[in-house]
Amino acid sequence: MKKKFLALLLTAGMTMSMLAGCGQSAANPEGATGATESTATTTTTADDSAAAATEASGSDALAGLPEKVGEGVIKATPEMYANIDLSSPYTVQCYLIGDTPADWDEVLGLINEYLQPFNTSLNVSFMSWSDYSTMYSLTLTGGDADLIFTAPWCYMYTEAAKGSFFTLDQDFIAKNMPLTNKYQAKESWDETTLSGKTIAVPSNTAQPMGKIVAIRQDIADKYGISELKSWEDYKNYVLTVAEKETPESGIYALAAAGDNNELWDVYREQTDTFLALDSDWFDMIYEYDGKLPTSDQIQFAYAYEPFRAYAKDMKEMADAGAWSRSALTNTVTDDDAFGALQGASIAWNGSVFTYMRQAEQTDGVTCNAYDVTKPHLVGCEAYSNNDMAITASSKNPERTAMVLDIMKMDTYVNRLILLGEEGKHYSINENNEYTKLDASGDFPPMTVSASWAIKNGDLSEAGGDPREKEVTDSWEERVVSNPTITFVFDDAKVANEKAAVNTVLNAYVPMLQLGLVDDVDQTLDQMLDECYASGLQTVLDEFKSQYDAWYATR
Repeated sequence: MKKKFLALLLTAGMTMSMLAGCGQSAANPEGATGATESTATTTTTADDSAAAATEASGSDALAGLPEKVGEGVIKATPEMYANIDLSSPYTVQCYLIGDTPADWDEVLGLINEYLQPFNTSLNVSFMSWSDYSTMYSLTLTGGDADLIFTAPWCYMYTEAAKGSFFTLDQDFIAKNMPLTNKYQAKESWDETTLSGKTIAVPSNTAQPMGKIVAIRQDIADKYGISELKSWEDYKNYVLTVAEKETPESGIYALAAAGDNNELWDVYREQTDTFLALDSDWFDMIYEYDGKLPTSDQIQFAYAYEPFRAYAKDMKEMADAGAWSRSALTNTVTDDDAFGALQGASIAWNGSVFTYMRQAEQTDGVTCNAYDVTKPHLVGCEAYSNNDMAITASSKNPERTAMVLDIMKMDTYVNRLILLGEEGKHYSINENNEYTKLDASGDFPPMTVSASWAIKNGDLSEAGGDPREKEVTDSWEERVVSNPTITFVFDDAKVANEKAAVNTVLNAYVPMLQLGLVDDVDQTLDQMLDECYASGLQTVLDEFKSQYDAWYATR
């Protein structure tokens, strides 16, 4: 499921100005506390632990470092990791999802050269987008993984319930990840803490995550459509392309693949919704009214009436020929298809501009992006939307933690993973604004999944696309942090029922999102019936019980 993997590529002005908007809610003293007493201890003792980390290193190894990420060069040294036995060589086995950049081996070679003084090396294996859904769990049970990318949308809670991840505590972080301990946003740890146990290391930035659609403007102009202002305008564009353009050129209105979850996120933003639970397909949703919702205001996403309306719109588009009837099994993503001129629209966040520019490399092709959700809220990406976890089977979790610490916070290694090799793939100025160079196509910035988990918010692309700025400028007054973000549902007691429900959802939701059903109402009702028969009510009751207990502490 691609649904949240491109949470990146936003411009400097938008990122820096919007972070303040995201932080206004996240910085609320109540909203920043954890769901448990243990979590609260983790976050409130961060300053003390940073000092403890320095002391534990046996030296002032952290002295002289910049106060904040982005304010100077951060360089890791072996002296910072005095608590870790570096006497024997060790190779950290890391697993990521997504495609392998053409120059990855070259970049990894530079990383391993840098790690030589630490007597450590890094080996990375990629699980492709077409394979990771089946390979992810197998990789964790295989026993050789030390470090793995994870996220709420990438089996984090499912695997945590299985005990697949090494549990981090503040002492372990302070001793083995001193840079992360110093620079990681304190409130971020709440989002990867489950029943008092921290199961992963979150990214170090939260940013606006408005949902937009990109279209082939040259095709829109061809049929007299000058701009899109609403969902109905987008729907009209899709139906127009399906009726008039697809029979002529073969270009689909949306070259959908697997599901239409990104389009669902655009649609639901019109109703000012947040997810109180985002776990594989199992989502709990609520309409934000300016206050923390009670459990009675949160409902199963597919019992939410707007989802039914959305599914009916999808059927109308599918029946019109907006996408292939084989969309469920297509392996070429809608983004890649748009860039290759096989689709006339895509939906998601600022990442759409990358594919717009790719499409516009062909003469005569013009693209534009539209926010059809105005004037509704714009949510912030959670810190936990992309994470790195040390596996429970790691043969050396301390050494693995050290490598992750360097990946996250050492300026040189961090930029290698995010941007590639300086001078070949990118250049950078004194304001930490990067410019892609001719070889950037062999290592596109911010595309390796690890980069989403280790980003710090200090880098932005120089210049940027003015069309992106036009879209994102309107977000400043609409940015809202999800007030339920620090609630983490522990599904250990209902793991079997939740897994059974997910099996049902996996069979039905993509079909409904693609409109590839005979009757939406009948299919959706049948899916819900099967969910309840699989134990949905048991899961909902446990969710309510845990949420009510958490709500009482607010």
